[in-house]
Amino acid sequence: MGFWVPVYNKSQNPEPTAGLAHHAPMKGQPVTPTDGTAATLTPETQPKSPRKAALASWIGSALEYYDFAVYGTAAALVLNKIFFPEDSPAIGILKSMIVIGVAYIVRPFGAMIMGPLGDRYGRRFVLMLTLFLMGGATFAIGCLPTYSQVGLLAPILLVFCRMVQGLSAAGEQSSAISVSLEHAPENRRAFITSWTLQGTQFGSLIATAIYIPFTSMLSEEQLLSWGWRVPFWLSALVVVTAYIIRRRLAEPPAYLNQVRDGVPPLKRVFMHHKRAVVTVALCAMVNTVNMVFTTFALSYATKGHGLSQTQMLIVPVASNAVGLLMIPVAAVLADRFGRKPVFITGALTASLIMYPYLQAIAEHNWVGIFGFGMLMHGALYSLANGVWPVFYAEMFPTSVRVTGLALGTQIGFALSGGIAPWAATIYAGPALQDAVGPSIFVVAMCLLVVVAAWTAPEGRGKTLAELDESLAVAKG
Repeated sequence: MGFWVPVYNKSQNPEPTAGLAHHAPMKGQPVTPTDGTAATLTPETQPKSPRKAALASWIGSALEYYDFAVYGTAAALVLNKIFFPEDSPAIGILKSMIVIGVAYIVRPFGAMIMGPLGDRYGRRFVLMLTLFLMGGATFAIGCLPTYSQVGLLAPILLVFCRMVQGLSAAGEQSSAISVSLEHAPENRRAFITSWTLQGTQFGSLIATAIYIPFTSMLSEEQLLSWGWRVPFWLSALVVVTAYIIRRRLAEPPAYLNQVRDGVPPLKRVFMHHKRAVVTVALCAMVNTVNMVFTTFALSYATKGHGLSQTQMLIVPVASNAVGLLMIPVAAVLADRFGRKPVFITGALTASLIMYPYLQAIAEHNWVGIFGFGMLMHGALYSLANGVWPVFYAEMFPTSVRVTGLALGTQIGFALSGGIAPWAATIYAGPALQDAVGPSIFVVAMCLLVVVAAWTAPEGRGKTLAELDESLAVAKG
């Protein structure tokens, strides 16, 4: 079996910007190495690097999703008082939750921008671009003036920063997952890609944990004046660290050696992979469990039932710690038994534990709060969370993987992340004390997820080349 060997010709393909990936190769098109030196790309000179890809995806996703998740914690604790001070507590919280939704609503538009860039110019190109966009927007939030200083301009600037974060997040996960999948050994694709989500989980853990010392050691006046800004400013460290790690990651051979026909990735997705996008979008609504647990439940507990902010912040920290252990376990199970059974089990069982968790909050039952929280979000939700990267990514061929994966996931995340926090807030009632309404909402959303996952194709047991071939045959 022969391999196409692209030859570098500097006169035909000028040196790209340092640190960024080159244009995706077409058959017979010369390829420029990122260091500007002459080279040829073959399976020997561009081998798979599963460990390096997993590490780069894990650390980059952890650091970048710290940036994205830190707003959710701040919104539940302080931002309603800083940016919406003239409202009642419930209305202020509702507005800050809606701002969370803004970042999710713009993510499908970000997917239509970042996805094609990842398929056309390289996975690493997008990983570097989203890193600077996310880090810059997060740092800017920490520098924003408050409502008392500039009035309505403050929440407007906040919404703009969240929109930039949403655009960035749209390309981050899909590119990291794609590069991990394409570097992975065929029989360990679920395990290697799961490290991207474990990184996301770790970032969410840090985003929540970092507020614990601030809420426990600072007075409310100090927290509202400057303390809330510090976690956002730490994004500067995020950018530097992730850049150092990601700049050395090579593009996977499957991406470099593919043959292109010149059809734009976004057009190809809409022409041939619409069903896969819809399936992924519906499955991605499992994020409802995560959004209600990490964002709404914090306000429900502290504002609706008067529980300690510091103690409630420990709950998602504990559940995320459990999730760090469960995500690779779920991935190993998916490599052994299939993606669908593990994903469906996690989505359904996690949703059923939402009511006992919220009821434990209403009863001030700390044993139940920690027990049900770690079971629901840490263990059961992680079954779905650890498997979805490989489950969704295998529904698209290499030529449009970033585009299709980004578009499908971001539509689902927009629906769940944009709707779930404020819908749960509304269903909890004006006093934020009803546990039944939000719980029914979560179960209903996850039943949709189960139906969609049940009808999806199973990628276990096929190589990436076989998946590409089958997807080329079964277009639509």
